[in-house]
Amino acid sequence: MSKLTFMQEELNRLEDVGLYNNIRTIESPQDAWLKIEGKRVLNMCSNNYLGLADDKRIAQAAKEAIDKYGVGPGAVRTIAGTMELHKILEDTLAEFKQVEATIGLQSGFVTNQAVIPQIGADAIFTDSLNHASIIDGVRLTKSKRFIYEHNDVNDLNSKLEEGKEFGRKLIITDGVFSMDGDIAPLDEIAKIAKEHDAILMVDDAHGEGVLGDHGRGIVNHFKLSHHDVDIDVGTLSKAMGVVGGYVAGTKLLTEYLAQKARPFLFSSATTIPDVAAAIASVRILMEDDSLVRKLWKNAEYFQQGMRDLGFDTGKTQTPITPVMLGEAKLSKEFSKELFKEDIFAMSIGFPTVPKGMARIRVMLSAAHSTEDLDFALQKFEKVGKSLQVI
Repeated sequence: MSKLTFMQEELNRLEDVGLYNNIRTIESPQDAWLKIEGKRVLNMCSNNYLGLADDKRIAQAAKEAIDKYGVGPGAVRTIAGTMELHKILEDTLAEFKQVEATIGLQSGFVTNQAVIPQIGADAIFTDSLNHASIIDGVRLTKSKRFIYEHNDVNDLNSKLEEGKEFGRKLIITDGVFSMDGDIAPLDEIAKIAKEHDAILMVDDAHGEGVLGDHGRGIVNHFKLSHHDVDIDVGTLSKAMGVVGGYVAGTKLLTEYLAQKARPFLFSSATTIPDVAAAIASVRILMEDDSLVRKLWKNAEYFQQGMRDLGFDTGKTQTPITPVMLGEAKLSKEFSKELFKEDIFAMSIGFPTVPKGMARIRVMLSAAHSTEDLDFALQKFEKVGKSLQVI
């Protein structure tokens, strides 16, 4: 028997329970419509909230940067030096987020692993539905862990009372929860953090470009400042349409991370075209909020249509639209039938969401037209009735 037989056994199990990921191959740019395996389908599962992933202005900025600076940064910034574009991006992000400074990293996932271990918290208080990157960041520490009930500030307060003897305390929450689309009560959490003298960190991956003035994110949405929220983790990989992560806050915070964060110190910086594209994307968002407004208009239209058809869209408060189906096999079959009807919307099951909570997670975009959304509603209705969901 092969030493790797266990791998095939696990793959077989995943297939049997409907949790095997069939990854589609896309043959076109990320946009409202895609070409997948020669088939034209409506894209309903991309985090490309503002439709910027194929924006010609951003693509042009990347091309011009390649002509001027080349492609790669050479090595880590502490060894090969920092390209001026990386500094321009960090300054642009600081202006956008209305903070003293930012520091860029390779992705949002990496950013959480860069920050959390370096805080050196004696105790960490983390929401039960926090993203996998937060969970993995916490696992890299030796901190005592307190997991509080999802978005339950009373339980958070109780956990902080339970852990009051610990010295340095760190509270971590997602801003917008990516699977359900609900928003953390950050204003209340900030108040509790202050009362308990705890450091507060928010992962705003799904809030940037979505919440707040010109999409500045959840801190702006609640009219807080970065005196209230100590660490604001962001991503350039969703609404910004590019790739990369960053931390926003005080100059002290970013200087500290530049000296201590292992992914910053030991992994090469983001490539030149990505950085140039990100600068262009952030500047577009600062100058014009029309894409943000269109995103919300599309979300309200589609979500109301789905509810009118009888679908359960959970407790979303954002353009993230979970179509709750329950069992993983049903959800996977629903996704397959949608694809036959020219809709690309993937099934999501355990461990991304709890068992029995499988769903199709629809991601609305400013790139969608009303006609696109009507087409999607028609197809969801057809598949929903054929599978006796509605």
